[in-house]
Amino acid sequence: MPEYREDKSKGAMLRFEDSLPRLPVPSLEETSARYLKSLHPLLSKEEFAASQKAVAAFNQPGSLGQKLQDRLIAKAQDPKVKNWIIDWWNEAAYLAYKDPVVPYVSYFYSFRDDRKRRNPAKRAAAITTAALEFKRQVDDKSLEPEYMRKKPMAMSSYEYMFNTSRVAAEPADYPVQYPAEGNEYIIVIRNNQFFKVQTHVNGKQLNTSEFEQQFNKVYRSAQMSDPIGALTSLPRDQGAKARENLLSASPVNAGVLKEIEASSFVVCLDSATPVTLEERAHAYWHGDGSNRWYDKPLQFIVNDNGTAGFMGEHSMMDGTPTHRLCDTVNAYIVHNKLDFDDPSVRSDLSDPTPIKFETNTAVLEDVASAQNQFRQTIAAHDLRVQAYQAYGKGLIKKFKCSPDAYVQMVIQLAYHKMYGKNRPTYESAATRKYQLGRTETTRTVSDESVAFCDAMADASISREETERLFREAVKAHVQYTADASDGYGVDRHLFGLKKLIQEGEEVPELFKDPAFTYSSSWYISSSQLSSEYFNGYGWSQVIDQGWGIAYMINENSIQFNVVSKKLGCERMSFYLNEAANDIRDMLLPSLEPPKAKL
Repeated sequence: MPEYREDKSKGAMLRFEDSLPRLPVPSLEETSARYLKSLHPLLSKEEFAASQKAVAAFNQPGSLGQKLQDRLIAKAQDPKVKNWIIDWWNEAAYLAYKDPVVPYVSYFYSFRDDRKRRNPAKRAAAITTAALEFKRQVDDKSLEPEYMRKKPMAMSSYEYMFNTSRVAAEPADYPVQYPAEGNEYIIVIRNNQFFKVQTHVNGKQLNTSEFEQQFNKVYRSAQMSDPIGALTSLPRDQGAKARENLLSASPVNAGVLKEIEASSFVVCLDSATPVTLEERAHAYWHGDGSNRWYDKPLQFIVNDNGTAGFMGEHSMMDGTPTHRLCDTVNAYIVHNKLDFDDPSVRSDLSDPTPIKFETNTAVLEDVASAQNQFRQTIAAHDLRVQAYQAYGKGLIKKFKCSPDAYVQMVIQLAYHKMYGKNRPTYESAATRKYQLGRTETTRTVSDESVAFCDAMADASISREETERLFREAVKAHVQYTADASDGYGVDRHLFGLKKLIQEGEEVPELFKDPAFTYSSSWYISSSQLSSEYFNGYGWSQVIDQGWGIAYMINENSIQFNVVSKKLGCERMSFYLNEAANDIRDMLLPSLEPPKAKL
C-alpha cells in the first residue's frame, strides 16, 4: 500500500492529493486477456475466433499495438502528466459531446419530503443554508476527503462544484471557474426569470429566515419571462451559435451570462406540483425545458407543493461528489445539524435583483427552436420507477452477497426475461483512488452471468445448481469491479491506445473488428448511488436501443429508475420486480437451518 503523505498547507480536503498514486497503464497482455474474456459471452464462435485473431495481431512483437502501448507508457510517465487519460476523457466523453446535456448528460436526485417544510420558500431556504455550509467547507478546504477501503480518494473535481459552469462552444465546450470571493450569491429562477440573491451581507451569511424572506420576494415579484434558459437545452453546436446570437443581441447580455455562470449554484422555483415518483423523476431529470440553466453543475429544484430535488451537469464531475453534497444537505436538515430556526431578519437586506437578458428576433427564434426540440426529445423517452419494497440490503447481506453485484444480476435476469439473451452492459466504477481519477467501465456480462440467466430460464436445472451459478456470477462481477476500480478495466486502456494512432498509420484490426464496437455499445447503462434521504435517482440511456437503469439499494428496499426510448419501460419495470422476487426465492432455502435428523 502506498504511503499517503499529508500536505497540510493544502487544507484537509486536498492534503493527500499529491501523494495519491497515478492511474496505471495495464500491460497489453492483461487487457487483451480481460477483453477477450468479456467478449466471449457476447459473440458466436465464429465472431469470437475473428476477435481472437485481431487481438493476437495487436499483441505481436513489433506490431502497432506494441508501439501504441509504448507511447501510452511514455505519456503516463511524463512528470507533468498527473493522469494520462483525464484531458482526453473530459473532452471525448463530455465536452466534445454534441447531443443536448438534457436528457443525455445530466442526472437527478429526488429528495424525500421534508415534513416540517411543506412551504416551498421554507424548503428552498433550508436547502440553501445547508448547501452553503457544504460550500464553505469546499471553499476553505476543510471538507474531509472521501475514502474507499480506508484509502483517500481524489477530491480535485470538487473544484468544479461551486461558482462554475459549462459553456457551449465550437469545436468543444469548456468549463469556466470563478473565485468564491466576490461571487457570494446564488441565482434563483422563477417563471423563467433570473434573480440574483446575495448569500452574504456585510460579510455575514443570511440565516434561514432571511433566505425564506428572499425566496418569498421572488415568488411575489417574478413575472413570466422569455425562457432564455431553454438555450442551454439545445444540441451543443446549436447552443454555441445561440450563445453568440445572445451576446451579439446586446452588450448587456455578456454581464448577465457571467452573473449566472459565476453564481454559487442555482435554485429553480418551479410551478409544478409532482406527487408520484415518476412525476418527480421527470421534474428533476428535465423539467419543462425552461425554468433552468442546464449548463450549471448544481441546480436545486423546489416545487410549489414543497417537493424538492437536484439536477447535476456531468462534464467535469461525476455523481459521487454531488451525491455527497445532496446527502449532506439532507442530513443537516433532517437531523437539525445547523441553526435553521433563527427568526431574526436584518432590516438592511437588499431585495433579490432581477437580471434580464435583452433579446432580438434571432434570440427569440433560437428559444422557440430550443423549446420545440426539447419537447420532441423528451417525448421520445419513457420513464418508470420500480420502487421495490420486498427487501433490500439487509436481506442481501444475509445471503452473503455483495449488494451491488446482486442487483446487477437482478438487472441481467430482467433483461434476459425480456429479450431471451444478454447484451453489453456498463456499470460505472470509480477510479478516484488515483490522482484526478474519474471512472472506468465494469463490464457486467460474463460467461458466469449468462450461465446463471440461462439456468433461471431452464426448469430442468435444479435450484441448488442455479444458486451455485448465481454465486459464481456475483463473484465474477465483484472481481471485475475491483479490477476496474484499480484502473485495470479494458475500456479506458483501449480508448487511450486508440487515441495515440498517428496520422497515416493503419488502424489495427482490433479497432475495426465489429466486436470492438458492439461490446462497448451499452444496451444497459447502469450505476448505483444510495441514500436514505433520496426517493429517486436517474439519468438517460446511452444508445437508442438501450436502457438507462439507475438503482438505489437501501436497507429494506431497492429502487430502479428505468429510462428508454419507448422500448417498453412498463415491462422492464415488471421484469425487474419479478427478477428480484425470483432470486430471493431461489436463495431463501439456503437461509433455513438444516432439519434435525430424527
